[in-house]
Amino acid sequence: MKTLLPVAAATVAVLSLVGPSALAQAPNPAGANAQKHGVAVVDINYIFKNHKRHQATVEAMKAEMTKIEGELKADSEKLRQMEEQRNAYNVGAAEYKQLDEELARSIADFKLKMDRLRKEFMEREAKIYYQAFLEVSDAIKYYADRHDIGLVIRFNGDKVDANRREDVLREIQKTVVYQNRIDITPDILALVNRDAQAVPQAGRQAAPGSSIPR
Repeated sequence: MKTLLPVAAATVAVLSLVGPSALAQAPNPAGANAQKHGVAVVDINYIFKNHKRHQATVEAMKAEMTKIEGELKADSEKLRQMEEQRNAYNVGAAEYKQLDEELARSIADFKLKMDRLRKEFMEREAKIYYQAFLEVSDAIKYYADRHDIGLVIRFNGDKVDANRREDVLREIQKTVVYQNRIDITPDILALVNRDAQAVPQAGRQAAPGSSIPR
């Protein structure tokens, strides 16, 4: 987990083995429409959620975090027991003072450990997402170059819940207000997942004239 493979570079190598004819056979009709207009949109968030290798890495890190969380709980329980042991003596007793000093040192070490682990995981998470983004970006560039698409715009195809303020604000502030069947998200997802077993992309079909997948 500490060393991440340069997946973006690996993607370029894999994609270089795929000819334009193979891409042209993609089942997504929006690809041809995007080529006609020279403009396409892609849902990066959707790709991240369905990027098999990226999700496997994220899940592995979550499992490691769960394990470490258990260790921290065990450390916290030891501190609680130390506190109970200290409180068994009178405040003015020498034993109380000695245990109080040990407890203070242990609590300080525990906080330092938590802060270090939190920082390490945040840095690792950032690297994982950045590597995935580089891989997706390479796939988009590869696809666009071979389909004469001059502009690929990021958009969000999540459905909007009118009762959720954040959903409404996202919809109002979105960059792509309208797109007419130029969503190449399924094609890009197929490229980044081509080294894994195929998974049906159910529900990922953009309705004509809408940027919201139905």
